[in-house]
Amino acid sequence: MSSETVKESFADLLEESFGSQSSIVGTVVKGTVISVDNDMALIDVGLKAEGRVALKEFGAPGEPANLQPGDTVEVFVERLEDRNGESVLSRERAKREEAWTKLEESYAATERVTGSIFGRVKGGFTVDLGGAVAFLPGSQVDIRPVRDVTPLMNTPQPFQILKMDRSRGNIVVSRRAVLEETRAEQRSELIENLKEGMVLEGVVKNITDYGAFVDLGGVDGLLHVTDISWKRINHPSEVLTFGETVKVQVIRFNAETQRISLGMKQLEADPWEGVEAKYPLGAKFVGTVTNITDYGAFVELEPGIEGLVHVSEMSWTKKNVHPGKIISTSQEVEVMVLDIDPAKRRISLGIKQCLSNPWEDFAAQHPVNTEIEGEIKNITEFGLFVGLAGEIDGMVHMSDISWEKSPEEALGDFNKGDMVKAKVLDIDTDKERISLGIKQLGSDPFADAMGEIKKGAVVTCVVSKVVDNGVEVLVNDAIPGFIRKADLSRDRSEQRPDRFAQGEKVDAKVTAIDKASRKLTLSIKAFEQAEEKEAMANFGSSDSGASLGDILGAALQRQQDGDKE
Repeated sequence: MSSETVKESFADLLEESFGSQSSIVGTVVKGTVISVDNDMALIDVGLKAEGRVALKEFGAPGEPANLQPGDTVEVFVERLEDRNGESVLSRERAKREEAWTKLEESYAATERVTGSIFGRVKGGFTVDLGGAVAFLPGSQVDIRPVRDVTPLMNTPQPFQILKMDRSRGNIVVSRRAVLEETRAEQRSELIENLKEGMVLEGVVKNITDYGAFVDLGGVDGLLHVTDISWKRINHPSEVLTFGETVKVQVIRFNAETQRISLGMKQLEADPWEGVEAKYPLGAKFVGTVTNITDYGAFVELEPGIEGLVHVSEMSWTKKNVHPGKIISTSQEVEVMVLDIDPAKRRISLGIKQCLSNPWEDFAAQHPVNTEIEGEIKNITEFGLFVGLAGEIDGMVHMSDISWEKSPEEALGDFNKGDMVKAKVLDIDTDKERISLGIKQLGSDPFADAMGEIKKGAVVTCVVSKVVDNGVEVLVNDAIPGFIRKADLSRDRSEQRPDRFAQGEKVDAKVTAIDKASRKLTLSIKAFEQAEEKEAMANFGSSDSGASLGDILGAALQRQQDGDKE
């Protein structure tokens, strides 16, 4: 063989050798572990120079590598020789290339891939997909915003690849897409099997003024504020928090609209069971004021049991006052059970019944005819209101102020704030009324002056005033009376008021006694007729032929003779 032929053959072999070696650069090849020294492994990949790879590249994250001489491993060839004459190999690159290949297959088939969130970056997180690093946007972590991702870190879980570009090394994944798909599957299964009365676990996903929405796993249910607890809850946030896991019962389910009503209190014992035995009528308890309205206040006797204290049952004395001015929210009060209706879940309570009745106390200490003293609290058109012990008032009617003066005139003699003495006339504890009288402190001058005067009696009276329709008189210098014009004389021509003078004494007969107006009605005419009748009876009649003048003259003469004797 010529030298030329030998040279050509050697050149071909050399070219073949170098060509085959250069073709594996940038690829994944199998190699054999020659030795393991400290933290490095020497690996032969069939090249003219071996390569070293750090042991940590062969182990799982956080675990030591279990590598022995003679083991076959896959590595990525970065360069044939470095300045130390060794091949530059990488296990990490090999795993990454292998992962990319599998990921591309999964992406093409829209299959889920398994990965672990291991770091945070701007706008999201980094995910290890078996060697390939992917980006997980913050919006793709969960269906709902997640405040703390720590529990999800370093935990293998499924992801959906949204986008990948091998040339740029970019992979974008989503955990939310997997959850939504799973959620849809769970929703269909849940709706199909859902029945009223079922007890489920859910997560509070939203809280409103009227309740909370609970995620049951693909479907939401409304937990109304009135169904959270047996006790009064002003706002759901008092007992529920966002993201909290709660146990609920399906109260109502509409398959057509897929509306689900949930309840929590239904899983607890109903406090209203046996309520009549726990809270008998007339019994006293201590409760807490939970709410105040214009018409009263609600008092909690125990969690879930509230009763209403109507404003009329709060105080014996404070009437027409807003309940908020008598008691306050969260205040502990003693109450009495007045009425109970288990069917309507209503209890009527009273606060004033736990206190002594000031009208009954007053009646016990100040019976009728007792004299009292108090301050005039108010003056109305019909009387005086006098303050009494126990923050109650008694009323002096205008007709019970004075014997002599008219009620209107007597009422004008008093002012608010004056101290007055009065006598107890009547006490009505049921109607909460106390009647007082000022004039009753003294005797009735009208009654005293009346003495034995009765209807039909003849009295001597003094003319006090002459008016057009009659004459006003005084009897016994104290009793007012009136003689009408027609009663001034038997003789029609003498029935003239102007023939009488003030101070003149006249005899008249009492024809009427008006105790209400405290006045007498008198008649001179009736008196004269009575005298005539008496004279006729004593001295004859007009039928015997004697004239009236003769009879009266004889009677008068007889009277004069008697006076002389």
